[in-house]
Amino acid sequence: MMISTKGRYALRFMIDVAQNQGDGYVPLKEAACRQDISEKYLEIIAKALVQNGLLQALRGKGGGYRLEKAPEEYSLRELLEATDGSLAPVACLEDGERGCARQAQCPTLSFWQGLERVIYEYTERFTLADLMDHGMPIKL
Repeated sequence: MMISTKGRYALRFMIDVAQNQGDGYVPLKEAACRQDISEKYLEIIAKALVQNGLLQALRGKGGGYRLEKAPEEYSLRELLEATDGSLAPVACLEDGERGCARQAQCPTLSFWQGLERVIYEYTERFTLADLMDHGMPIKL
């Protein structure tokens, strides 16, 4: 499993919005400049975050983006899944998959299920607030 650029940029964008929204909205152009991310690419990411109910968008003068909830209420799992989809390490475990025809005799299935559980639990344990102060202590 590899987190895409879109997923990594989504985390950076959400941190930027959280740190700069104050009482208003964060213009996409300003966040793109601060984060050194293409404005066009960031529009795609922002759209996915809005569609998944993670950001509010306001068009026009004074518009931009703001968080839907407090930073400590966003798990990193939900932010990454909003842009990257499933964090499953193998295709047969992804949501909506019917499984593999060899699932009943697959000698590696329990390993992949365990890895998926570790990824899910680890990314669920941390929040946007944890990342806001330049990282977080490692909690294994």
